[in-house]
Amino acid sequence: MLRSIIICPDPELSAQLEEALASLEVSVYRTLSHYPTVTDLIRTLRAHAPDVIFLSFESVDKAEETVKHLEKESEDAQVIGVHRANDPMVLRTMMRLGVREFVSFPFERQALVESLQHTVALMGNRPAGYEATSQIFSFLPSKAGVGTSTLVLNVAAALARDPKAHVLLTDFDLNSGMMRFLLKLQNSYSVIDAVEHSAAMDEHLWPQLVTTLGNLDVLHAGQINPSLRVEPTQIRNLVQFMRRNYTALCFDLSGNLERYSLELMQESKRVMLVCTPEIPSLHLAREKLQFLRSVDLHQRVSVVLNRMSKKPLFTQAQVAEIVGVPVVASVPNDYAGINAATASGTFVEAKSDLGKQITQLAGILVEAKAPERGKKKFLEQFAVSSSPALQR
Repeated sequence: MLRSIIICPDPELSAQLEEALASLEVSVYRTLSHYPTVTDLIRTLRAHAPDVIFLSFESVDKAEETVKHLEKESEDAQVIGVHRANDPMVLRTMMRLGVREFVSFPFERQALVESLQHTVALMGNRPAGYEATSQIFSFLPSKAGVGTSTLVLNVAAALARDPKAHVLLTDFDLNSGMMRFLLKLQNSYSVIDAVEHSAAMDEHLWPQLVTTLGNLDVLHAGQINPSLRVEPTQIRNLVQFMRRNYTALCFDLSGNLERYSLELMQESKRVMLVCTPEIPSLHLAREKLQFLRSVDLHQRVSVVLNRMSKKPLFTQAQVAEIVGVPVVASVPNDYAGINAATASGTFVEAKSDLGKQITQLAGILVEAKAPERGKKKFLEQFAVSSSPALQR
């Protein structure tokens, strides 16, 4: 089914168009009753990733401006012009702007079908693409209590310190999520609400679900609900929405390897297996890696050693040999700093030894140069890739 939005300041005309499209398996995800600003247009496109935009040429100047904004956001966005009459002047303007399809009132079925067929053919050659981040990181604990939630929280905060960043931290530990407690969040909405509304997520609902802390948005896990079922389709829809609206995504997983957690790891660029340099933790890390190898996820996995002392029981090299994948970072133990941050509902001090190591880990995740090897800061290497909407 095609996804569409309608931009039309004439309510009667847009209502007639919606009614005509309803019988043609074209879903209208949003109808804008005004010509949007650049910000509103970008927000709408990234929320809904439409295959087709029905654009009214009631105001030729404003429609032309909207087409130019569309080209900047999505070079190959498919636009179908809309008007009350088959006006030659309007048609010439649309042709000049590169709008090849046009429908007019009373929106006869055959004319709509032909325009949509031509549009679908164009989409097959040049599908519309919307900016979507590839910077997706899942954090998987080897066992309960290794400090994964505190680690991912502060990594997300480090990523969000870049003024151009827009980072989302999501607590997917639905049995014992800690983000709401760690940050003293008051929002009653949670990831459960986001999952349940994933198919209809939009730019109006989403801000109600998240808590914004500077450049960081947080979606907590909500009340404990062991019986909740999360379907892979819900996860895919939700992650697609997230990817279009953030520069980086950080997922805090439970470690129970639920079906939805595997789906999240499939969507991730990297999976950080968090463990401590202790025999039980390393044993379970190795067990989990063996399972992840069986589902072809092991190549994305790296180990983060948390709570490292100055004289650990195992070195990084020994841990890498035991577990079977590289150790990308060692994070020092700092109970006092973590307890102080938890008591105040904030992040660890960025200038502390722990904070510096976490910042370095954030740099490793986005594949930047380590601070001592170059002059650029790690977040200068932030990359946003394009992802075809029709492949989602």
